[in-house]
Amino acid sequence: MRRIAAALAAALLCAGGASPAPHLLPDQAVIDGPAMPAKLSAFGLFKPGTSEPLPALLPYSLHTPLFSDYAEKHRAIWMPPGANAPVGRDGVPDFPVGTVIVKSFGWPDWNGGRPVETRLLIRRASGWTALPYIWDADGKDASLAIAGRRIPVRFKSPDGTSYSINYAVPNKNQCKECHSLKGEIVPIGPKANNLDFNGADSSRFFSYPAMRIAPMPRWDDPKSGSLHDRARAYLAVNCAHCHNPEGSASNSGLFLRWTDPVNVNYGIGKRPTAAGRGSGGMDFAVAPGDPAHSFLLYRLESLDPGIAMPEVGRSTVHREGAALLRQWIAEMPKASH
Repeated sequence: MRRIAAALAAALLCAGGASPAPHLLPDQAVIDGPAMPAKLSAFGLFKPGTSEPLPALLPYSLHTPLFSDYAEKHRAIWMPPGANAPVGRDGVPDFPVGTVIVKSFGWPDWNGGRPVETRLLIRRASGWTALPYIWDADGKDASLAIAGRRIPVRFKSPDGTSYSINYAVPNKNQCKECHSLKGEIVPIGPKANNLDFNGADSSRFFSYPAMRIAPMPRWDDPKSGSLHDRARAYLAVNCAHCHNPEGSASNSGLFLRWTDPVNVNYGIGKRPTAAGRGSGGMDFAVAPGDPAHSFLLYRLESLDPGIAMPEVGRSTVHREGAALLRQWIAEMPKASH
């Protein structure tokens, strides 16, 4: 969090004062072009020889983030000077060509706190391009990893539990699997109701509709919303990028967007759409009042490749998130028969 605050302070100085010197701006020609540079430094998004984003980028966090093996994520957005992303009434920003969404992954107690990987989502004229980069051992640059990679890491979760895993950096096709909507790559995290700029003025990058867009609650903060809403926020962020009518899991009939009604299509009393191990022999995705017989929770708590959901992006079980959903299901009124 201290690193985020420091980067934020730099961004605020940039936003409130004169434009940064040209040598401190990202290389727009590389961003806009078709190339997939072998080195992350080619984009000029970070201070030379470091993993610290330039002050010209806008740091942000999410009210409820996607779980990724307890990794700490540092996020930032770049848009060309003068560009702006109008936010629709649905809260989805229309990012202009030349936008780069940057997300770095790491653990405070591993590798000296340096990031393990950085993912770029680049808006080019041809559409969004997803590129994963793995940081070199010296932490001065990162190398393109189109095929992905498994990286041994050790860390402790917030409750002090020690983990030793082979962290999975996704390949380019796996990036598309999660970021696909109508068959096209799109951003999934930066939506107006989930964006948090930590007090920074984001108006130079975003223009909002006259209506107020209510923020999504923080899944782990009871003060931010009810148990029901926090569980919905968790499912929306961790599952709905695939579980929506236009996502890769549309044929499941299980739709978990923040705006979806909480009914059968949300999993309440919903039977499996296909035979297989995924249901664990249970009758319903969500059995109200009975988390032990709800296969949505069963899949979230599994690491078996044929059962686990989400299918990619984790090698551990998010115990705290599962506990939230367990409580949510347990407190639902049982269906009357």
